Amino acid sequence: MKTDTIAAIATAMTNAGIGIVRISGDEAVPIADRIFQGKGTKKLAECETHTIHYGHIHDGEEVVDEVMVLLMRGPRSYTREDTIEIDCHGGIYVTKRILETVIKYGARPAEPGEFTKRAFLNGRIDLSQAESVIDLIHAKNDFALKNSIKQLSGSVSGKVKGLRGEVLHEIAFIESALDDPEHISLDGYPQKLSVIVDKIIKEIEKLLASSDNGRILKEGISTVIVGKPNAGKSSLLNTLVGEERAIVTDIAGTTRDVLEEQINLDGIILNVTDTAGIRETDDVVEKIGVDKAKKYLKDADLIVYVVDSSTKLDENDYEIMKLLEGRQSVILRNKSDLETVTTEEEIRDAVGENCDNCRILSVSAREQIGMEEFSRTIREMFFSGDITVNDEVYITNIRHKTALQEALSGLHLVEQSIADQMPEDFYSIDLMHVYEELGSIVGEAVGDDLVNEIFSKFCMGK
Repeated sequence: MKTDTIAAIATAMTNAGIGIVRISGDEAVPIADRIFQGKGTKKLAECETHTIHYGHIHDGEEVVDEVMVLLMRGPRSYTREDTIEIDCHGGIYVTKRILETVIKYGARPAEPGEFTKRAFLNGRIDLSQAESVIDLIHAKNDFALKNSIKQLSGSVSGKVKGLRGEVLHEIAFIESALDDPEHISLDGYPQKLSVIVDKIIKEIEKLLASSDNGRILKEGISTVIVGKPNAGKSSLLNTLVGEERAIVTDIAGTTRDVLEEQINLDGIILNVTDTAGIRETDDVVEKIGVDKAKKYLKDADLIVYVVDSSTKLDENDYEIMKLLEGRQSVILRNKSDLETVTTEEEIRDAVGENCDNCRILSVSAREQIGMEEFSRTIREMFFSGDITVNDEVYITNIRHKTALQEALSGLHLVEQSIADQMPEDFYSIDLMHVYEELGSIVGEAVGDDLVNEIFSKFCMGK
């Protein structure tokens, strides 16, 4: 099928050592031949695939830049189409000038993610692998990077296709038996199917169990720092960030609005929100900040409650402790470098049953004491063992998680049909639903709207 030829800048729009303009499509090579003059006499159309050529880009008689041109013929290219990459000098103007020349001589501007979309449509990668490309680009830590590379190589799609194959085998058997009952017997089949369905359920449940860890490791732990005024919340934020991000004074109520920072804490991403000190106040502006703090606290994965251990607990502390009920929380006895007034035992007695999941640590945010134990505690709270990418398949995409949940619901319906001794065609209907939901993960039978939405999130040139 003949397709139009697209072009885009594949490198960041900033001054750099090199810039790359990418061209893909049936006319990629002829367009490049119209504007590229190599050192030799051969045209690119006459050259072998996967070769590099030195020369100049011309717009008519005008020399635009000195370049290296990479020639990759389909299907041995990223898009499985004929592809040209022009490596030019990395100035913003010169890179844009070359793109304009390419478009002038026959290409059209690529849409966001259109190169990867063509790789998907041409069967080079499936949809889950395509989504891992954007995850790879946006990776914020070592885990996210390694997991995206694994998914790009097919870790998720391989697992899903395996499960899908098992489901399809059972659908085919049921349909064949219903069409030809004289030669294919379904005697004892419900019991056999029950064992197979139970096995697939456990495998999907294992994938779903990885999704929370996968999301947190990919996107970060939503973390809210709370405490009464002047407990040291802003000092803690500055210590974690490594710079004076928040104003620190001895005046209570300095922080009146929320401050948000993303912090890499030994490979764990914390999406930290530093809130206004929680206390009863008549100050209108400060009261708005306190209300915001309580709102952010409800949606957090982790609450870091900072207690000033150099002062006694008061009614504001007790009010905050009520908000920790049932939440993953770390209570930091801050200002451990000063004389201790509030002990760990007093805090534990005051918290009582409100916070079964609380960890209590002694730190000094200003003197940076206890930060290693703080980091280690967060690891223990959210992850079992080392945070590494081994043979485990992690689900990090909410779309994949939703499809797996739908597939799991379908399998439970099959279990119910077996228990209720329903006719075998009921099994087939629900198994087909499971098959389709699993297929949506890898891009089988998905609508154009979903495909377009996914690739619209990509950057230009990818």
